[in-house]
Amino acid sequence: MRLCGSLADARTLRLELLGELRQMVPFDAYAWLLTDPETSVGSSPLADVPCLPELPRLIRLKYLTQVNRWTQLRAPVGLLAETTKGELSRSLVWRELLHRYDIIDVASLVFRDRYGCWGFLELWRSSMSGQFTSSDAAYLADITGPVTTALRRSQARTFRNRAEQHRQSRGPVMLLLSHDLDVLAQTAETEAYLRTLVPPDEDRSPIPASAYNVAGQLLGTEVGIDSNAPMARVHLAGGRWLTLRAARIEDTRPPDARDIAVTLEDSSPAERAALFAAAHALTSRERELLNHLIRGVDTSELARLMFLSQHTVQDHLKSIFTKTSVHNRRTLLAQVLGA
Repeated sequence: MRLCGSLADARTLRLELLGELRQMVPFDAYAWLLTDPETSVGSSPLADVPCLPELPRLIRLKYLTQVNRWTQLRAPVGLLAETTKGELSRSLVWRELLHRYDIIDVASLVFRDRYGCWGFLELWRSSMSGQFTSSDAAYLADITGPVTTALRRSQARTFRNRAEQHRQSRGPVMLLLSHDLDVLAQTAETEAYLRTLVPPDEDRSPIPASAYNVAGQLLGTEVGIDSNAPMARVHLAGGRWLTLRAARIEDTRPPDARDIAVTLEDSSPAERAALFAAAHALTSRERELLNHLIRGVDTSELARLMFLSQHTVQDHLKSIFTKTSVHNRRTLLAQVLGA
């Protein structure tokens, strides 16, 4: 697809791709999330679905549904009607929610490569549009490769943006959610973060969709559907990244009835470095070298630690510079660390 070579940000890229997709494979609704490449937990959602007022319920059910879950898809595309052999009620999210909106098929796409999982997309069809066909699935499968690369590269480009100076938070940034993902409370500065993550209309409060997703992952891990940590790194603005985590509040209620705390904090140097390396398709050896660079190790020490010649170390450095479009260590580390 020609759009996959564009330099657009992830949101613009997805919107443009959806417009092109709709011409080839018509759909009635969609939900497209970026994901943390390590945990596969959703973030930065882009959606147009009829059940938006029930978004917390939709996300909770999605993370608790095994049928065509993006983390369990063996092929890049799964069709709900085909996977369930027409018994759509086998899908928890369809049985508990989607059937009320006349959805009769869902095409689920996962965008995964050797460096991680970069997003998942769901296209919905109602009874007026009919089920997806095998040719629809074949077309969607063909595009997942180039779209995956485009999404990964869009995340890599965020590190080239200048890290803006920002006022340190005066306290923890946190939301308190119920077991059903209803917002119970939040700290004073949380809304400002949420408005940047998912900008709402001016007269509306921001929707904490990224928080819903990490909390949904927590629910999924608790019932054994997925073992990845309830954590996601999310691009905020400029070169700044946040890490969201979810955990149960300790109290006297049964564990599955306790409220869920979702914290938002600036990603640590190690969290940024791991994401930077994955987004720029660094090899395991290049990642090792990068981690040594962050610690301030010079070339001779790098060679000793990695059991390489200094010439080979320089070759690895040149490869990293090429992949990250920088020309020296100082610029490289500034991007990795957000300095």
